[in-house]
Amino acid sequence: MRPSCAAAVLLSAGLAAPATLEPELPPSEWAVIARLAPESLLLGVARGGDRLVAVGERGHVLVSSDDGASWVQQKVPTRALLTGVYMQDGRLGWAVGHDAVVLRTRDGGLSWQRVHYAPEDERPLLDVWFADAERGLATSAYGELLATRDGGDSWERRSIRDGEDFHLNQLAAAADGTLYVAAEAGHLYRSDDGGTTWVPLPSPYPGSFFGVLPLVEGPVLAFGLRGRLYASEDRGLKWTRIETDSEATLLTALEIGRGLFVVAGMEGTLVWGDGKGGPVRTEQRPDRRAIVALARGAAGGLLLVGEGGVGHMELPR
Repeated sequence: MRPSCAAAVLLSAGLAAPATLEPELPPSEWAVIARLAPESLLLGVARGGDRLVAVGERGHVLVSSDDGASWVQQKVPTRALLTGVYMQDGRLGWAVGHDAVVLRTRDGGLSWQRVHYAPEDERPLLDVWFADAERGLATSAYGELLATRDGGDSWERRSIRDGEDFHLNQLAAAADGTLYVAAEAGHLYRSDDGGTTWVPLPSPYPGSFFGVLPLVEGPVLAFGLRGRLYASEDRGLKWTRIETDSEATLLTALEIGRGLFVVAGMEGTLVWGDGKGGPVRTEQRPDRRAIVALARGAAGGLLLVGEGGVGHMELPR
C-alpha cells in the first residue's frame, strides 16, 4: 500500500458502503488516555467556537479551551492514526483517519462517536470538510472520496475522476464555495458544484502536492514536495512559482491577515508572504520539528501543530 499524505512523510522520513452507527465498543477499540498525549505527533487542528480540537497518532484527540495554552485528551472510539479534523461550529465536528474511520462530535470535541469504519479496505481517509451540518466530504487514498448528506450517519463512495487513483491529500474550500483538492504525483482538482464533479487542473509540477490555500484576498496557493509553492490568479488554470529558497516539503498553510499567509512543513520550515506576488521570507525553527497543521492562538499568536504536539510563536509584525 502506498504511503499517505503528511503522515507518510513523517512516519517514513473501495471504501466501505454506508455504515451503521456504533454506540458501544469494547475497551480495546478506544484510544488509551496517555499522560504524554499533548506531546505526541498531531496531524490536524480545527477551531470550533472558543475551543480548539487537535488529532493525531493512536487516535489521540486533544481539546483546548484556552487558545492552545493547555490541552486535555478526550476519550475516543479508535486507536487509528487520525489525519484530519473539521469543526462546523462550537459543537458539531468530524475527524477522519486510517482504517477509514470517521468520528463525530456534537459537544465541541468532548465526546465522540464512530460513524464509519472499514479497516479491511486499507484506504485511509486523509482530510474532511463539511458545507453545512449535513453535507460533507472526506478525501481518501487511491482517488476516492466519501460523501454524506445526513451529517455522517451514512456515507457513499465517489471517484474524483474515472481511471485516476492518486492519493487525495487535502481538501480546501474558497470563500465563493469553490473546492480544491491537492493530490500526489502533481495532481490538482477543482469542483464548482460542491464536490459532485471535479475537473483536473493544469499542474505546474509532477511532484506531490500536500495542500491548497485559496486566499480570501489573493490567489490560490498550492504547495508540496521540495519547497514547491505556486500561486494562481485564475482558479488554477495557470500557476506561477514562488521561490522559497528551501527544499523542505511544505505540508500546511494558513491565511493570517488581509492577503497575508504562512506556509509550513518539514524541518520546522515557515514561509511568510503577502499574496501580492512579491518575494517571501523563509525561516527555520530552531527545534526543526515538522509542522503539519497551523491555527491561530491567542491574540498575535500562531500554533504550530505536528511533531512533539503543539508549539507556539508570535506572529511577525
